[in-house]
Amino acid sequence: MEHPENDIAYEGLEVKAGIAQPPTVNPYLGRNRFRRNEMSVAEMVEGIAKGDITVLSQAVTLVESTNPDHYAKAQEVIEKCLPLSGKSVRIGISGVPGAGKSTSIDKFGVHLLDNYGGKLAVLAIDPSSEFGKGSILGDKTRMETLVQRRDAFIRPSPSAGSLGGVARKTRETVLLCEAAGYDKIFIETVGVGQSETACQSMVDFFLVIQLSGAGDELQGIKRGIMKMADGIVINKCDGDNVEACNLSAIQLRGALHFFPAPESGWTRKVLTYSGLNGTGIKEIFEMIFSYIDFVKANGHFDIRRRRQNNYWMKETIDSAILGDFYRRMEIRLNQAEESVWNGQMTPFTAAHSLLDEYYKLIK
Repeated sequence: MEHPENDIAYEGLEVKAGIAQPPTVNPYLGRNRFRRNEMSVAEMVEGIAKGDITVLSQAVTLVESTNPDHYAKAQEVIEKCLPLSGKSVRIGISGVPGAGKSTSIDKFGVHLLDNYGGKLAVLAIDPSSEFGKGSILGDKTRMETLVQRRDAFIRPSPSAGSLGGVARKTRETVLLCEAAGYDKIFIETVGVGQSETACQSMVDFFLVIQLSGAGDELQGIKRGIMKMADGIVINKCDGDNVEACNLSAIQLRGALHFFPAPESGWTRKVLTYSGLNGTGIKEIFEMIFSYIDFVKANGHFDIRRRRQNNYWMKETIDSAILGDFYRRMEIRLNQAEESVWNGQMTPFTAAHSLLDEYYKLIK
């Protein structure tokens, strides 16, 4: 390439470097300028006790964090909030995808607050992708009315691969919400079908939302989720679908007779409603609070909660041991995976070999 500035005709002239372009980001704006002041445990507990939504949200984020440095602080916050918890009615809501859970919760929440008062926390669990590991967390978009209420707190969380349809930290989040004064709590699960044990083990009333015309309603007999339900409701009972919903309700009531009576002594009910029109919702909450009064009177309410505490103690132990195993055996695990991948070792032999090494390490 020719450079005319080097021509003899321009001898004596000097080519300047030019004017430096300004940076696209203001250099005077450092990261520390935007860094949020970290709250102490005492400040966080005080804010939660006052019902400060911002502080409650930060506490939930702390509890959900996978950072090991956050674990100790999160547990301290939970321990200090524990005396303030336990005074709510916890309602689990599940159903197949497309049953209208989020839309129904919007209607349920507004009805509950308008007719029973108090404060409502909605913990909506969104399924995480098995491939990208991400979650849309879009449940709020389907709770258009409830999200505008000052007496409602809606917290979407990713399931992050947890079995049982709820996030692993949901149980602790419930305690924080109760400490913040929320006396009614909805837990919406991902609706995985037969693995709702975790949700059922943290709520006082487990509500299952069904659809009519989605197949043989008597197939409900085979579903473990039906055995755990305290009440079943059939959504979209409106327009031309009313007759089909009523027929489904009759079939489900008949199917429930094949189940053994629940330990609580409660007779499960099957109701129909329309999440679109809001009809039938009054009867649903009459059923729920009748159940709460019934189990409180016969003592099953306290028994169920004590069993739930024991269940989550064991779940925490299982989770801690599993986490410790993967931390200690990470390198050896990679080697074993390669051996299994290449067909040099069966999965079962590899698993037992890893466990034997792990047991030797912890002795």
